[in-house]
Amino acid sequence: MGRRKARELALQVLYQIEITGDKPEKALTDVSLRVTLEPEVFEFIDQLVNGTIRNLEKIDLMIQGALENWQLERLAMIDRNILRLALGERMTFGSAIPAKVTINEAIELAKRYSTEDSGTFVNGVLDRLIEKE
Repeated sequence: MGRRKARELALQVLYQIEITGDKPEKALTDVSLRVTLEPEVFEFIDQLVNGTIRNLEKIDLMIQGALENWQLERLAMIDRNILRLALGERMTFGSAIPAKVTINEAIELAKRYSTEDSGTFVNGVLDRLIEKE
């Protein structure tokens, strides 16, 4: 299983946390019970999720600052979590994962799990935010 699938699972964990209010540990356990994961893949998912949760307040402020005439709470929940995941990845792994890779993976997640326009939206927000790095 590659990192793309790991990001998909991390997105599912973040979504579960937001929907149910579950603790990250429970949501991570749930995903590990549903899917057979190699230890290094589970570790990557764990780092993505916990890095995002640990920096959630800062991430949400960053997203809000990049939105034009829109509120974070009004974003589709899946889009909000894709943006959070991408920024959490940047904060957790920094330059170890190129910014272009993070952005492209987020766009692919948006295309797969959200609306027709979400890939363009996610790309625009992340381009604004990651340019500031």
